Amino acid sequence: MSSHPFDTALTLTPDFDTAPDQFLGHTSPAWWNMVGPFGGVTAAIALNAVMTHPSRLGDPVALTVNYTSALTPGPFKVVATPVQTNRSTQHWVLALRQTDANGVDVVALTGTAITGLRRDTWSASDLPCPEVPRPDSLPRNAAPGGKLAWFARYDMRSITGPLPSKWDGGAASADPQQASLTQLWIRDEPPRPLDFTSLVAMADGFFPRVWLRRALLVPAGTVSLTVYFHAGPEQLAESGTGFLLAQARGQGYRNGFFDQAGQLWNAAGSLLATTHQLVYYKE
Repeated sequence: MSSHPFDTALTLTPDFDTAPDQFLGHTSPAWWNMVGPFGGVTAAIALNAVMTHPSRLGDPVALTVNYTSALTPGPFKVVATPVQTNRSTQHWVLALRQTDANGVDVVALTGTAITGLRRDTWSASDLPCPEVPRPDSLPRNAAPGGKLAWFARYDMRSITGPLPSKWDGGAASADPQQASLTQLWIRDEPPRPLDFTSLVAMADGFFPRVWLRRALLVPAGTVSLTVYFHAGPEQLAESGTGFLLAQARGQGYRNGFFDQAGQLWNAAGSLLATTHQLVYYKE
């Protein structure tokens, strides 16, 4: 078993004798965020239950997870149920649960996934990789202080749209197309060969766009995260342990919720995944 912090956090033990399609896991302090584990690693755990399930057909095509409550330190259960299997696609229903201090079973995550057998077809991308400085020409981002342990699990190098240096309520740009744009290079620290689970985690590697849009440190958190996979195992293997170029921008902000869309390319310029998430925020 790998001793990499990411693989340690994703470790699952089948518990099929207790409940069909159920796995057991345990939270990792190495991935802690403000009030629970980093949402990207929680989504990766849910996907890993699919990846390690003996009935899986094909590779991930889409994943959606909904965060219903924060995980607390300790054990948890993941259920990944294949509800429909067709000739080339398979549909999954996901749930992650914990038993609270009162012995009550609490749902921390719900979700769905689609896996499929990919076939050779005409392929193209309408989102070309942006022309940006290479990662070796950029300094590594300094990790923020406090309890945000998960930042140390990545080597991130900002190109544009870093966290505001002043929380003064000013927009990063008067241009709406640039006001919430972030571009950065990201890879696991220590480096780790890219796979579907680590790609999911990096898809959640952006701070909330509302912080950049307004430069106010308001409470915010992801409610729902979707990742669409445009690459198969071969493209991920070609990416190796290299950096991915990650880009995100916000779209609409209203009445306590906003959405942000993102893309991830490998260093060769291949679009690996696109992502979309809904985030709540408070005044």
